[in-house]
Amino acid sequence: MSTPEPSTASNFIRDLVAADRAAGKHGGRVVTRFPPEPNGYLHIGHAKSIVLNFGIANETSGGICHLRFDDTNPTTEDPEYVRAIQEDVRWLGFDWHDKLFYASDYFEQLYAFAIALIKKGRAYVDSLTADEIREHRGTLTEPGRDSPYRTRSADENVDLLARMRAGEFADGTHVLRAKIDMSSPNINLRDPILYRIRHATHYRTGSAWCIYPSYDFAHPLSDAIEGITHSICTLEFEDHRPLYDWVVAEADAPHHPQQIEFARLNLTSTVMSKRKLLELVDKKLVGGWDDPRLPTLKGLRRRGVTPEAIRTFCEHIGVAKRDAIVEMQLLEHFIREDLNKRSPRVMAVLRPLKVVLDNYPEGIVEELDAVNNPEDISAGTRKVPFSKTLYIEQDDFREDPPKQFYRLAPGREVRLRYGYIIKCAGATKDPQTGAVTALHCTYDPETRSGSSQEQRKVKATIHWVSASHAATAVVRLYHPLLLDQAKLPAEQDWTGALNPQSMELLTGCLVEPSLRSVAPGCRFQFERQGYFCVDPDSSPDALVFNRTVSLKDTWARVEKAQQTPPR
Repeated sequence: MSTPEPSTASNFIRDLVAADRAAGKHGGRVVTRFPPEPNGYLHIGHAKSIVLNFGIANETSGGICHLRFDDTNPTTEDPEYVRAIQEDVRWLGFDWHDKLFYASDYFEQLYAFAIALIKKGRAYVDSLTADEIREHRGTLTEPGRDSPYRTRSADENVDLLARMRAGEFADGTHVLRAKIDMSSPNINLRDPILYRIRHATHYRTGSAWCIYPSYDFAHPLSDAIEGITHSICTLEFEDHRPLYDWVVAEADAPHHPQQIEFARLNLTSTVMSKRKLLELVDKKLVGGWDDPRLPTLKGLRRRGVTPEAIRTFCEHIGVAKRDAIVEMQLLEHFIREDLNKRSPRVMAVLRPLKVVLDNYPEGIVEELDAVNNPEDISAGTRKVPFSKTLYIEQDDFREDPPKQFYRLAPGREVRLRYGYIIKCAGATKDPQTGAVTALHCTYDPETRSGSSQEQRKVKATIHWVSASHAATAVVRLYHPLLLDQAKLPAEQDWTGALNPQSMELLTGCLVEPSLRSVAPGCRFQFERQGYFCVDPDSSPDALVFNRTVSLKDTWARVEKAQQTPPR
């Protein structure tokens, strides 16, 4: 796996890190970390953090980026997520080498820090219930109230914490709290919880512990233990920064990392909340964490998005100090830009309409030369079979064509891609429905692509497949996951905003025979259709393609404009 090229894009975090290094802060070291909680799969918002943290380390001489799992909640974490996260980080093109860590590795050290805080008079065991603690905490406009247990002696607190660790008490009986300031305007400093009793088996430590540190306690100290210099996190932790600094300072940690916040990625037309994504999966509203409709890295990978496109997108949007919403169309732009350079061109008919060339000889099959990728001449050409009976897209024929429709219609000519000019002579219809079932056309044998007559102009070129050679496929077309994000409700029934047509399943699609033996994960541009990826469900006998992203369709815009009444 090659390391991505360092970014040249400047932003306030890169500038700050460079200034710290120039000033000799942290001894001139640059050590960042990507610290996921192993309680779900990564999504494209995490990719932004991965690209930033690993990118800053990679572009700095001697820079290091750790991968650390902040695994302090045994009830939600699973080794499956640990493996998946490592796989996703590697897929994006980054490597932590030997710098793989777990917060659970530090449980004994964290406990020692807690004991030290108690002895300094900076932490105490509280026996209020969760509701009572919440009531005592106060509000944004009212100060909190001291717990009646806040004055316990250090010896009593040390003894109680030891008995909590030994498993003498039930969940919720006691908690360890920092002793800071119950009247602080920052609610996070109103004696936050440092440890909870939780009789649960941890996926790494088993039943060795029944008390677990809070994120606000374990995270800054894990950073400090590892010698992290710049702890880069999203804006929701900005109000937690004073607590981060308090914990590191009061615990007399070996290092004092600098927390820096940036705006998280908010993307339109999809769901970026881990809780909501989990709900979609648990309720089977999607096919799983790798459903191509989801913004998870596994879903994007299955859809056919490349890691290069995601990295370029993340670098382009940069980092900011204020939250903003990024349009899905921008991500799609970078996906198209990337796939355009790397995807072989093939022909596929998604909604087939039969075409019979009445004057083409029976039993004759020609091999036409088709360009694999006009963006890459070295990709060469391939042979495409051409015969008397073909299939074209239903949308490429109109019996009564509207204005500006230049494709096939009665008496009209079009060019077949890489082939001949054909002229529509008539149509066969279903006697009951009146729907067109087949077209009868004639071809001009002098107009084969590459011949001297190729210069004869027609207004449209359409794609096709040979009926007797094409392979049958199932194609999945993906549309926005949400109907209208602006109206996404925050309450429990938010799933009512899901688009019921977010996946369109097309069966009986036809693709050129070169695709019969393609492997899952291979990407193609279906000419005039979009970019598609072979799904893992696919097999040589049952091809399945996922549409990654569509092409820009001029006619669709024209047709939409014609249907829209003028203002």
